[in-house]
Amino acid sequence: MAAQHTGLSGLADRYAAALFALADERNVLDQVAADLGRLQTLIGASADLGRLLRSPVVSRADQARALAAVLDRLGVNPMVKNLVGLMAKNRRLFALEKTIGAYRERLARHRGEVAAEVISAIPLKPEHLQAVRDSVKRVVGRDVTLDAKVDPALIGGLIVKVGSRMLDNSLRTKLQNLELALKGT
Repeated sequence: MAAQHTGLSGLADRYAAALFALADERNVLDQVAADLGRLQTLIGASADLGRLLRSPVVSRADQARALAAVLDRLGVNPMVKNLVGLMAKNRRLFALEKTIGAYRERLARHRGEVAAEVISAIPLKPEHLQAVRDSVKRVVGRDVTLDAKVDPALIGGLIVKVGSRMLDNSLRTKLQNLELALKGT
């Protein structure tokens, strides 16, 4: 009996599984992953695009047209464009970012890698990402695929998530812990 998925992660996983199967069948797993990565970077960089994905006010047709224009400009694989169009049609664009993450996790498992998420206050340079990748690889003992995100609210430091494990070495958390400690005295 297959495990039942509920909620946003289950929805995202179903879309990711369908996209992964099609991309694998057509031998374009890496191209689709690269296109999804560029799309995720664009979503993270544009507050307007993020609002468009989550807005219940914008019609399905308007969302689909706007995203089709963005994807045409990016020059993405037709499968990515079809996925986003289908999600817009079904009013599921709120799950797009989770779907991208689920696809990356699937691809990492397919390659025998571990997927890790790195959140920093500012964009990390390639050499810093490589250092994080090497450190995580030493800990988990397998190759690592990194998904880098930026959250200015961290102030400084990093949060690294690997599966259910998380290392929060952000300045925000350190300040919150200090505040709690001072309140306790």
